[in-house]
Amino acid sequence: MGIIGGTLGYNLLKWINPNGEKDLMDGSSYIGKSKLAVLLGPQIWDEVADKVVIDFGCGEGSEVIEIAQHGARKVIGLDIQENLLEIGRKRAVQQGLSEKCFFERETNEKADLITALDSFEHFNDPASILATMSQLLKPSGCVLAAFGPTWYHPLGGHPFSVFPWAHLIFTEKALIRWRSDFKTDGATRFCEVKGGLNQMSIARFEKIVASSPFRFSKLETVPIRRLKAFNNSLTREFTTAVVRCKLVLR
Repeated sequence: MGIIGGTLGYNLLKWINPNGEKDLMDGSSYIGKSKLAVLLGPQIWDEVADKVVIDFGCGEGSEVIEIAQHGARKVIGLDIQENLLEIGRKRAVQQGLSEKCFFERETNEKADLITALDSFEHFNDPASILATMSQLLKPSGCVLAAFGPTWYHPLGGHPFSVFPWAHLIFTEKALIRWRSDFKTDGATRFCEVKGGLNQMSIARFEKIVASSPFRFSKLETVPIRRLKAFNNSLTREFTTAVVRCKLVLR
């Protein structure tokens, strides 16, 4: 995907933004707010009360701690990055929640509820993630997930969105070449950058779920506030801010 590539694309990107990626997803919009409540709704606290919860892709564990503080019986934070898990463990000790909060790379425990925030647009193989989640869930349990921006959102390219929809205008090769001027991780594709970027669209997510062990109990595409008047079934890929859903086993 992308129209402008080669040396022309690279030079245009250097001219537009010579100093590197913009930190578009810095979490500043959640300052003073609960990310869980904002993305999943205030009813999330009723959902977690007295439950065994797995936070899939927990990062440094902020949501794990918050879920425990709101009455969950046990919370397991799963992530593949050991350094982030260690930060979570220290936070749990500091908050006096080390007997409720656990941070692991994997678990065999069955949960009543799995949460996943801002992760489905990053998983390298989201279909296998859903398969894994199905094995970690009690038959009566559910997955509550929210993620965005999706690929066709104005900033769906995340750090590659140097201006709205830039990631759709420039080719992957041009964007990666521009990025390599200030990053030394050797990434050659979107999926190889830190955190990964799998180009998840709403339609693709629906297709993946349809082929998974899950079905939608609820699916909501929350429109971008400034584009709400233009949001409909035909424009949703370009005007949706966040996808949130409830998944249950078939």
